[in-house]
Order: sequence, then C-alpha cells, then structure tokens
Amino acid sequence: MPNGPKARGVTIGVAIPVPPPWGEALDEARMASGDPLGGAVPAHLTLLGPTEIPADSLEGYRAHLDSVAAACPAFHLHLRGTGSFRPVTEVVFVAVVDGIAVCEQLESAIRQGPARRERNFPYHPHVTIAQNVGTAALDRAFAALAGFEARFRVDSFTLYTHPSPGDWTSETLTGAPIPWTPRAVYRLTG
Repeated sequence: MPNGPKARGVTIGVAIPVPPPWGEALDEARMASGDPLGGAVPAHLTLLGPTEIPADSLEGYRAHLDSVAAACPAFHLHLRGTGSFRPVTEVVFVAVVDGIAVCEQLESAIRQGPARRERNFPYHPHVTIAQNVGTAALDRAFAALAGFEARFRVDSFTLYTHPSPGDWTSETLTGAPIPWTPRAVYRLTG
C-alpha cells in the first residue's frame, strides 16, 4: 500500500562485549574522555553498527544470527595499545592485535539478510574509547591507554537494539544518552 503508513523499523547492532575487568577500565576511560556515550554504551567490539531493519524482519534476523554463531568456533581476542582513525574521523580506540580475521568473518556474515548495507569505511575491528570530543581529549585518551592490554576468550556475541531515529522518548528529549539494550546472546558453537 504505497500511500499507507511507513512500516515500523527497529535499530539493531551486534557486538562482542569486553568482559570484566577490562570492560570497566575501558568504560572509565571513555567517560574520562568526555565522550557523550561514555557510561551509556558499554565497552565493545562492533560487528554491526546501528542498522535499521523492518521490525517484522527481526525474528528472521535472529535466526540468521543463530546460524552465524553455530558456524563460528570460540576464539581468543587480544587487545593492545591505542590507535586512531584521525584525520578521517575523530576516533581513538584500543587496537585488536589477534583475532582480527575471525572478527572480519563474523562481521561479513552478520551484515547479511535484512541487515545488509554498504559500509562507509572498510571494517576495522577495534574498541572505541573516545569520539565526539575535542582534539585534546582524544590525545589524552590515546596516551592514557597506550599501554593497555587484554586477552580473553570470545564465546559469544550480543544483539542489541537502539532507539530508532524519530523515537522521541523522555530520555532523548532530555539529551541523556540512551544505552543499547541487549536482546539476545549468541553462543559460538562452530
């Protein structure tokens, strides 16, 4: 029905949460940088950034994620040091030094079906620690975590939902960041 109401969408994301104690340290660093999402979005490695899909596609997409997780074995992720996307984008991150290939394979498989979309930049697995802040704050975040290191086993990824564009809840009206809401955890069993 071309003139009818627009079908409702849901904004999803898929990520690997950074476990304790490293996740808390990265959350603190992001808050210290002044990043507006610090404290609202937990430390994570993105596999699918915020993507709007039709709400009626969500259950099918969940089945797709089940099949992706079933095909991938658990793996080890090694984070070390900092990096930046400057001058292309004003982002400072903790770098992935081992586990890159598996993250790339997961990202490619996850970005299929209703979540299919073109990337603005090539996929580069990382954990953001500062963005949407000034140059001095980016420099401080870069220096503060230059010696950071974490090694952990990844045995799952998580589906999150986000407030969709146009959702005017009391939280968005007050300007307070709205955290991702975890919806399902997918165990890697391949």
